[in-house]
Amino acid sequence: MVISDSQKIRLIIADDHVVVREGLKHILENCADIEITGEANSGDEVLAMVGRQEVDILLLDISMPGPGILEIVQQLQRKHPEIKILVLSVHSEDQYAIRVLKAGAKGYLEKSHSTEELHKAIRMVYKGHTYLTPRQTERIFNKPALTTGKLPHELLSNRELQILLLIGAGETNTTIATTLSLSPKTVSTYRARILEKTGLKNNNELIRYTIENELI
Repeated sequence: MVISDSQKIRLIIADDHVVVREGLKHILENCADIEITGEANSGDEVLAMVGRQEVDILLLDISMPGPGILEIVQQLQRKHPEIKILVLSVHSEDQYAIRVLKAGAKGYLEKSHSTEELHKAIRMVYKGHTYLTPRQTERIFNKPALTTGKLPHELLSNRELQILLLIGAGETNTTIATTLSLSPKTVSTYRARILEKTGLKNNNELIRYTIENELI
C-alpha cells in the first residue's frame, strides 16, 4: 500500500549528539509512514524550529544544552499543544517518566529499547495514545515510594534532579555548566541544594546514591 505524503507522520529529531541523530534517521528512514522534517541539537533550537515548520511528533532527547527537558515540554504544550512529544532517555524509566508525562509529553522510551519498540511508540503517540512500556507502567505505579513516602531524590526540583543525574554519571561542575548552558557558580548552588535535600555530604555519596537507587 502506497502512503501519501499527507498521511505521513512528520517528525523532528532533537538530540545534541550527531551520531545519535544519524542513527535514529537510519532506523526510521525505511518507515513509509514517517517523514523526518528536521533536526535540532539544543533546547533553544527545538523551540525555534517548531515555530517555523509543521511537525506532528517531536522525538526529544532528555538531556540537551539549553532549557531543561521539562521547561521545553511545558513551553511547547503552551504554544503548540498540537505537537506530540516522545521523550528518549538513557536514564532509569521511572525517574523522569512521571515528570515528563505530567509536563505534557505523550510518551517516554529508554534508548536501550529495540527499533521495533521505537516504531511502535511513535505510531501510538501519533494516534493520541500515551506510550509506556509494561515495565515502565509496573515500576511507576507499583513503587513503594508512592505509598510509603517520597525518596530523597523525589523531593528535588526538575533542574536539581537533572544535575544529580549528571553528577551521578561522573560529570564535573564545569562540564555540567557547559551542557546545561549554566554558569559553574549556578551549578555549585544547585549541588549545595541537592546535598542539603538528600542529606548527603559529597559527590562520592551522590554517585553512590544514584547507583543504589538505579537512577543511572
